[in-house]
Amino acid sequence: MIKKITSLLVFVFVITAFTTTNSTKYKCMIQMKNYSGEGAYIVVSLLNPKGEYVKTLYVQGDDEEWYHDITEWWNFQGKVHAQIDAITGATISGGNRAISHINIENDKIDKGYKIRFETAVEDKEYFKDDVEFELTSETVKSKIEGKGFIRYIRMIPQK
Repeated sequence: MIKKITSLLVFVFVITAFTTTNSTKYKCMIQMKNYSGEGAYIVVSLLNPKGEYVKTLYVQGDDEEWYHDITEWWNFQGKVHAQIDAITGATISGGNRAISHINIENDKIDKGYKIRFETAVEDKEYFKDDVEFELTSETVKSKIEGKGFIRYIRMIPQK
């Protein structure tokens, strides 16, 4: 009996250890509206079907001194203390565009999860949901208009 349990535990460990999360990498282009002033800090987050933060997918802006200006995300980030060093890039100025890569787990598509792009610019406004959309098979390969500093974003799945 002990051998069977041990064998089963070893089998489960091996399967778990070598199973990777099934995700897709997306090229994400952010096109900014024309505005004057500093570059925008942008946070891309995954939200669950209830609208609660699950995790940070990408941050445009690498000076942590200004992260508190992205109010909703900062409240979440302060609770989870996730490392974001590996998922940051420079701010994006008015009229410019940036391309980043984000990974989205495939089991989040068509399940009610959302992606939120929050934006803030020094001495200007903060947009909690500059772009927010449900993750569906169609939206992950589409162009979506912004409401604040973002003119639009375009998602392109990478093979």
